[in-house]
Amino acid sequence: MFEQFENLTIRNATVEDADLLSVWWNDGKIMAHAGFPNGTGETSQCIAEKISKDEDNICRRLIIEYGKMPIGEMSYYNVGNDTAEIGIKICDFSKQNKGYGKILLSMLIHSLFSNYGYKKIILDTNLNNIRAQHVYEKLGFKKIRVKNNSWKNQLGELQSSVDYELVEDNFNDFTKINKQY
Repeated sequence: MFEQFENLTIRNATVEDADLLSVWWNDGKIMAHAGFPNGTGETSQCIAEKISKDEDNICRRLIIEYGKMPIGEMSYYNVGNDTAEIGIKICDFSKQNKGYGKILLSMLIHSLFSNYGYKKIILDTNLNNIRAQHVYEKLGFKKIRVKNNSWKNQLGELQSSVDYELVEDNFNDFTKINKQY
């Protein structure tokens, strides 16, 4: 995948990105929302192996760039039945809360519907991540269920999550709606 909108780019992760992903994944501040307040502990070599197995029709790890600088990552997984599960992390804290998330998600979702033929996009987020939920709902995602105390983070703390789904007819593409962010 290679998508650009103004100064934002989404591109396939390569094995050369493994060192950077390892830094991000092992930073507990970046990974706490995903249940890893101590980081994932994954090595660059392990991450490079995963990236080398990525295929467009199965899963793809993606790098987000602002200008030419990597600022985060996205991913999508084919979960069957014309459905993709997605995720996003803007890892550069100075680039968070600037409206880039809804643009980047619009870019990814548009591509998954238009270029890859998916009919439904799903995702989940921590129940405490109110800002992400607001963004997902602006994009047209519908809340399917709340799973209270359904999993534990690596510190053993119970966590709750929210499941969302989006079909193309409900998609609000912010790359078309609003050129300013």
